[in-house]
Amino acid sequence: MTIFQVTLKNCAFYAHHGVFEQEKALGQRFFVDVVMDVEAGDALGSDDIEQTVHYGLVYELVEKIMTGSRRNLIETLANDVALGLTAWSPMIRRVEVAIRKPSAPIAGILDYVEVRVEHRN
Repeated sequence: MTIFQVTLKNCAFYAHHGVFEQEKALGQRFFVDVVMDVEAGDALGSDDIEQTVHYGLVYELVEKIMTGSRRNLIETLANDVALGLTAWSPMIRRVEVAIRKPSAPIAGILDYVEVRVEHRN
């Protein structure tokens, strides 16, 4: 069995996730990385997009989850993205989702808070 990796890096979404009222009301930008180990099947030989994981559709699914229902925790959000992707395609053998929150309400200087979740099929 051949496995290849597909990565979507630094996808940006505006959403209203967070525990605090200000986060819920104002929203903020979130950045998402998705790394998928994909079972190759016939894709590498056939050169047919129907035989692989279409990363444009992956982006659309991530966007739907990120901008859909509001969550308090980015941990829950990352888990929902990972579960959504593995449920969507059995070709995805492993997925790692990282979500970065650059405007985390922390009294300190930092670039962002990041959470990573990994699921395997």
